[in-house]
Amino acid sequence: MHFDSYTDARTHLKDLLDAAEKGRVATIRRDHARTAVVDVVRLQHVLVSMNQPRAHVVAESGGWSVFIPGLPISADGATFDEAIAEMITSLREYAQDWQERLLETPNHRDNWGLVQLIGLSDDAQLREWLVGVAE
Repeated sequence: MHFDSYTDARTHLKDLLDAAEKGRVATIRRDHARTAVVDVVRLQHVLVSMNQPRAHVVAESGGWSVFIPGLPISADGATFDEAIAEMITSLREYAQDWQERLLETPNHRDNWGLVQLIGLSDDAQLREWLVGVAE
């Protein structure tokens, strides 16, 4: 489903959203830009599969450290769970900083997928992404 103007898309908003929720291609053109409308659950699933966690968790004397090589994201905690909770907070802070000022910087602009993943995930989903599913 494609609309050549946002006015046309607005008129058919229900159809556009229905198409996106069913997984169909749904786009809107505005001037020279083309924007996709996608279902969040499907997008989050794809982002998880494309952004395999690169977090390293290290036991140190007196606690745990978590970091992601190549990114200014790290956290510490007295326990493993505290370190992971702090890492989730650090991820959210990074995503906010990216949206506000890092979006166009050369060493951060390619982190769009990570930032989208963070923004579309709740804390439980981010924890699962970082450490896997508990068995």
